[in-house]
Amino acid sequence: MLYVYTICEDNQTQVPEFLLLGFQGLYHLKGLLFMLFLLIYTAILCGNLLIVVLVTTIDHLNVPMFYFLRNLALTDLLFTTSVMPLTLNIIIMKERRVPLAGCLTQLYIFGIFGYVQCLLLAVMSYDRYLAIRQPFRYTLIMTPNVCLSLVSGSWLLVFILVSSEFVIISQLKFCDLNHLDHFFCDFGPVVALSTSDTSLLMTLDFVISVNMIFVPFVFIVITYILISFTFISMSSKTERRKFISTCSSHLSTVCTYYVTLIVVYIVPSGENSVNVNKFRSLLYILGTPLANPIIYSFRNQEIRAALGKLFKYIIISH
Repeated sequence: MLYVYTICEDNQTQVPEFLLLGFQGLYHLKGLLFMLFLLIYTAILCGNLLIVVLVTTIDHLNVPMFYFLRNLALTDLLFTTSVMPLTLNIIIMKERRVPLAGCLTQLYIFGIFGYVQCLLLAVMSYDRYLAIRQPFRYTLIMTPNVCLSLVSGSWLLVFILVSSEFVIISQLKFCDLNHLDHFFCDFGPVVALSTSDTSLLMTLDFVISVNMIFVPFVFIVITYILISFTFISMSSKTERRKFISTCSSHLSTVCTYYVTLIVVYIVPSGENSVNVNKFRSLLYILGTPLANPIIYSFRNQEIRAALGKLFKYIIISH
């Protein structure tokens, strides 16, 4: 159980819960918003679960690249699920009271899944680097134990870093103000309501974000620069097609992920920043998890072949 230790001044009241305001001003469209978000969330669940099932059950997908893809799909699914059920409830109820401990717990889980996505994309770029640059040593290097270590190491590192940040967040004071103008417990809006000194927390969050987002991005860029040298040296069209087939899906996923991050966290909001940031957050929460299954379904030959086998099996069985 999570305990939050807060002591307010004599003339202040300790906040036991947050009031999430959701999408104020759009409640006349709540039926449309609910159906739209429910449809997208269902597509995310089905698409990512389909990838998990295909990679788990189809023998020829039992290779490192799809092992990492399965973990990415599972992370995307959990990442969106940490937010969307509460969001759908807020749309119907217009607002939602969430206990302080529950709000901070959602913030903690959301942070873990978000950072793990970055590390898994970096791990997948390393896998593509080995497959292109060292094809004859690939199976010797990328063994099942190594794959497991890379994935479990990513989860462990994120868990340790986010937990250290969460310890500080759980000690923040929240007094008097409890109206959270958002549809989930996001880091910025929650910390903005705190009456404590958050300078240490903001510094730690910056350091963690740099190491969990920027460093993996630089690593991915470097691996693809090295991979591009191999592509340039290829003279055969067949080899180049194989290269594109091998890397295009992952590269498209990386571009989708980091473009949404840039739009959400770097591009200035301008006027009406609160509402703009809400829809930017939706782009981040829904965009990449929805795009990944589509990208791999249409751009990856192995996944398309596995989907064909699955549909054929379903048709024959009926």
